[in-house]
Amino acid sequence: MKSLKTVIRGLPVQLVVSHEMSLSMSVSLQYEPSDPWAVRAAFTVVGSGETVEWIIGRDLLADGLEGPAGEGDIRVWPAEEHDVSDLCILLNPPDGTALLKVPVREIKTFLQETEAVVPRGAEPGHIDWDAWLTHLIAEK
Repeated sequence: MKSLKTVIRGLPVQLVVSHEMSLSMSVSLQYEPSDPWAVRAAFTVVGSGETVEWIIGRDLLADGLEGPAGEGDIRVWPAEEHDVSDLCILLNPPDGTALLKVPVREIKTFLQETEAVVPRGAEPGHIDWDAWLTHLIAEK
């Protein structure tokens, strides 16, 4: 059971620099049914060509809409300030941290689009196990 539909969505992001200041960024989220548990996120500062890519678990984004989720390099939680609902994403690479805020409604729409392609819980049926096993054996 394989679907070829890739879900790609560009979203606005705020990089929180301090309590009073943030930078406008964009993120391109990409979901490939062949890697059904992962969301590829490419963050770009508006006006610069510099992009930083992360792989975030789809379940982590969904769980973060409900409450604090994740540990280690990526943590996610909902936040509401001044009647604006955002999803906070804290990235902890070895060389620093970044706190990002993304509109909750945009993340919900993206996740609904991914779940229309591969429903949560149905991910194993979308893996090409033969290709995965071949790749695993080739690494040894």
